[in-house]
Amino acid sequence: MKQVVQNYKSGELALLDVPVPACKPGGVLVRTTYSLISTGTEMMKVSEASMSMLGKARSRPDQVAKVMQSVATNGLPATYRKVTNKLDSYTPLGYSLCGVVEEVGAGIDDVSVGDLVACAGNEHALHAELNWVPKNLYAKVPAGLSARHAAFGTVGSIAMQGVRRGEPQLGDLALVIGLGLIGQLVVQLLVASGARVVGVDPDPSRCELAQGLGALACGHPGSGLIANAVAELSGGHGADQVYLAAGGSTNDPVELAAKLARDRGRVVDIGKISLNLPWNAYYEKELDVRFSRSYGPGRYDPSYELEGRDYPIGYVRWTERRNIECFLDLAARDKLDVEPLITHVADFSSAVETYKSLNDGELKAVAVLFRYPDAPLTSSPPQSLKATMRDPDALKVAFRARPEPRSGGLRVGFVGAGNYASSMLLPHLVEQDRVSLAEVVTTSALSGANAKRKFGFARASTDLDQLLANEAVDTLFIVTRHSSHAELTRRALLAGKAVFVEKPLALSEKELRGIVEAIAESGNNRLQVGFNRRFAPLLNEARLQFGPRVGPASVRYLVNAGRLDSGSWYNQAGAEGTRFAGEGGHFIDTVSWFLGSDPVSVYATAAPGNNDLQVLLRYADGSTAAISYVTSGSTAFPKETLDVLADGRVLKFDDFTRASVYSKKRWSSSRIPKGRDKGQRAEIEAFVTALTTGVAMPISVGSLVATTLATLAVNRSLETGAPVRLEPSAVLG
Repeated sequence: MKQVVQNYKSGELALLDVPVPACKPGGVLVRTTYSLISTGTEMMKVSEASMSMLGKARSRPDQVAKVMQSVATNGLPATYRKVTNKLDSYTPLGYSLCGVVEEVGAGIDDVSVGDLVACAGNEHALHAELNWVPKNLYAKVPAGLSARHAAFGTVGSIAMQGVRRGEPQLGDLALVIGLGLIGQLVVQLLVASGARVVGVDPDPSRCELAQGLGALACGHPGSGLIANAVAELSGGHGADQVYLAAGGSTNDPVELAAKLARDRGRVVDIGKISLNLPWNAYYEKELDVRFSRSYGPGRYDPSYELEGRDYPIGYVRWTERRNIECFLDLAARDKLDVEPLITHVADFSSAVETYKSLNDGELKAVAVLFRYPDAPLTSSPPQSLKATMRDPDALKVAFRARPEPRSGGLRVGFVGAGNYASSMLLPHLVEQDRVSLAEVVTTSALSGANAKRKFGFARASTDLDQLLANEAVDTLFIVTRHSSHAELTRRALLAGKAVFVEKPLALSEKELRGIVEAIAESGNNRLQVGFNRRFAPLLNEARLQFGPRVGPASVRYLVNAGRLDSGSWYNQAGAEGTRFAGEGGHFIDTVSWFLGSDPVSVYATAAPGNNDLQVLLRYADGSTAAISYVTSGSTAFPKETLDVLADGRVLKFDDFTRASVYSKKRWSSSRIPKGRDKGQRAEIEAFVTALTTGVAMPISVGSLVATTLATLAVNRSLETGAPVRLEPSAVLG
């Protein structure tokens, strides 16, 4: 299928061939009829992409701060790879469309195939021929409303949420600053609510349009017309609400708002605008400044948008989906008129030219629609990745004996191609002349297309079943969300594939047993988990300098993990496991590798209401390891520090940049590496070598099981307040 994309590094716009998205549970597959260009938000993104790197940095200081923090934490080379990968990728455009339901995913019962729906979301309502849309981001189009008008649903909900934040009442006087697409819709919604409206915009044609849609007066912000109109209509008191629907870097709108608002009036920010509030003006009137967040309550909440968990109407009357439904209802009952806003309708095939005309200023528009060719319903697209994970029996793979080492090299498939896979695994894998990249499977069509373009995969798709059944693919990398790892690994092993799965291997003992049973059933033990730290060159050198032990060791491992962004999927503990369950195996594996044995017991403690963990591991030879996993520390302090004491010697290891051994003769690493090499390159090398030569896998299955059990035992120890004895033999049989 075709999709509009942009390369943020070069600014290139393209109509790209990408795989058809799979119809996952909890949503519907929609064939687009019309999609709407947001001439404000989208064109700002298009314009930013054409800037120099310095210009991009100036426009996004928030992202610059994140990059600097990443340099401090991960080093310059790793950060450079990560940022370059992010920038040099195709990104989607679009977030408001109308289309026909082509397939209904499991768990959906409110729409049927053939229904017309309005869809929202900058990841789900893209300028593409087909989109998968989760339940709370689509709304059925009322009878009588045309598809081209229903395509305004998302943008209309943005305007509606802004109006709701202003709380207009019958007879109120509202001032709308900025009469672009959002501003024009705000004007109509305010008029429909019984408010009197005055509009401000430097473009005379937009002022004329707003007056035709119900505004009492409109004019240039610098003219005296607006101040006179507000004074006359309010009896000299000022506007009850001011809606900032403008964009740009000028501070004029917020200054005008303060000038024309009444005492204790409300100022609602809807657009992306400079908000350098003049303190005296806002203080003296005690103005109430409010922000309007996109489509409404539910926006940016994964449980609402992706998992379909609605908010109870008694507590949250207007969610983003209910806002969309309300806007569609008003449009269907002719309370709103979007037809005058449509400046241009372009065929989807000319999307690139249309964007260029808008960006160059050749096309002056309030709203632009893409019209898609009519297409009959087609046969169902491939079963989705998440669907097959929920139904382990969806694909029966016949047992195949473990193949001999391949002297001709490996044919590799990837499941998942996110930022970690693209910046830390694939760059090292493509350096291997013993590897050919056969296929990448992703839930997002565009991420697969990006991986294919950048790393040379022969094929990109959303069809997991086909990849598992493809006997030409002998090796599978699983780099997906944590909750999918165990089931994908189990199925891949049964399919006869060698498997590299990122940590964690499993989120429960039941999942772990399923993997061990798959190994026993298939005879296929070619499994590696992405415990890369044991392969880090500096740590290996430090271990060699420390030398062999005679007596037990005391280990102290401080992990200054830091806080997560509120929107991170790592916070979804119910679905993806706790944060420690997800990455704690890294640190347990590192200690066990260094000591040369697996732990026999685990005890964990944490302060109530605190994510900081203290984990104590005991080993059969009397060694102990204390892992402090801390989220409340300073980002200025190194992320990982490791101390090992034994036999009159001390090893001090500082965040993969410096190491020292204190004994009769002191040793220190010769130099601080330019970047933190955490072992991914050597890890890939060891994995490929094992598969192509037939030597033992770099980490034994027994060790993988022991580390996973120890990681899982942390949560059990926290629940019981007691140590947990580890018994890998109960799982290994």
